[in-house]
Amino acid sequence: MSDRRAFLQSAAKTTMLAAAAGRLHPLLAQAPAIAPRSANDKINLALIGAGIQGQFDTSVAITVPGVKLVAVADCYDGRLTHAKEMWGNDLFTTRDYREILKRPDVDAVLIATPDHWHKQAAVDSMKAGKDVYLEKPMIHLYSDGPEIIETAKSTNRILQVGSQRVSSVVYAKAKELLASGAIGKLNMVQARWDRNSSTGAWNYSVPLDASTETCDWPRFLGTAPKIPWSGERFFQWRKWKDYGSGVAGDLFVHLFSGTHFITGSHGPTRAMATGGLRFWKDGRDANDVLLALFDYPEGFNLSLRVNFVDGGEESEGFLFTGSEGQMEISGRTVTVTRVPPSKEPGYTVSTFAAAQQKAYLDEYRKKYPVEHSKETPRDVEAFTAPQGYLDSYDHFSNFFNSVRSRQVPVEDATFGFRAAGAALLGNLSVEKDSIIHWNPETMKIV
Repeated sequence: MSDRRAFLQSAAKTTMLAAAAGRLHPLLAQAPAIAPRSANDKINLALIGAGIQGQFDTSVAITVPGVKLVAVADCYDGRLTHAKEMWGNDLFTTRDYREILKRPDVDAVLIATPDHWHKQAAVDSMKAGKDVYLEKPMIHLYSDGPEIIETAKSTNRILQVGSQRVSSVVYAKAKELLASGAIGKLNMVQARWDRNSSTGAWNYSVPLDASTETCDWPRFLGTAPKIPWSGERFFQWRKWKDYGSGVAGDLFVHLFSGTHFITGSHGPTRAMATGGLRFWKDGRDANDVLLALFDYPEGFNLSLRVNFVDGGEESEGFLFTGSEGQMEISGRTVTVTRVPPSKEPGYTVSTFAAAQQKAYLDEYRKKYPVEHSKETPRDVEAFTAPQGYLDSYDHFSNFFNSVRSRQVPVEDATFGFRAAGAALLGNLSVEKDSIIHWNPETMKIV
């Protein structure tokens, strides 16, 4: 089950979790240095975009010690009212996030807006002197990436992208196992994220009071095409390319983040994809099935699949295949399975004359005598995170550690662009009906 869909079940658990600090690296100075904070300093946080993901994220973020929510911005009045119901009447609320950025008491912002607002909200926030936790995908358009990266450097602000698997102890264990040679030389990665429900396919509820009076429709549209009011587009925005990035931006990007973190790769060089609207033909223009293949310069291939009509339960997972075994990630568990290769090469003599078959087998058995065993040896190693473990907590803990220390976060803008840029190659391949080439070092389509 995804973090967003596990909101209610997970919220009660977050207070019991301990932070797992990520590895941090010195931040290259691109602007005047910002002094580190004491670990005891309080961080005042503001939420920009209080939808399902934004409210879940915030419920986790404020359980990290030393963090206080002071302001919320959203284009729907009902969410601003609910924010005060959850977090107190003294909370500052507004439809216009720029009012939050003017407040000197706001240290950092959590941006969970529709995708088409990610770049502008992040750039405005950093220029206003705020550190940024930016929900994935980092970009909506390829042109967003360089601007976000450059702004983070020029303002010397912390920007962490919200693909929480990068901070997961499960994925850290998988990274360690792969690097140790547990499955030999990696040659293939298969990843999936399938769903089979209406809400899983982004058909989120539209409140009964939704109207142009309770919703700031012009502000929501922003740079998107100006069209008449639509409650469905406002509350189910992922279904349309004008505001969202399809299953690639919503789910592929998590799979890329996980793959890149575990393998250490910067991304693929070639992508080819196919997909379509197979079931949810309700006016949306974002596909509900997407399949894609990617070539990696490290010598492995990645195959991704998202299916919103899979006929079963929601399923997310990875299978890493190497020359000496396989590593699977499923839920809170990573499992390595190694089946030793046969000690003999085998033979194909059935088409030979009978005398030649006998002669060949006699010689073969001199080299490879029969060894009797009850079963094929099988080596299995498994690691499971503790019950109730929530990687989102660790991801926020790492973010706030970076805010205090002024060190590079576990998922900075460059990492975020490489993950989102690779993910959106799937959309581009389908749209152009062609293979797309990508340079993961320069982060450009070639």
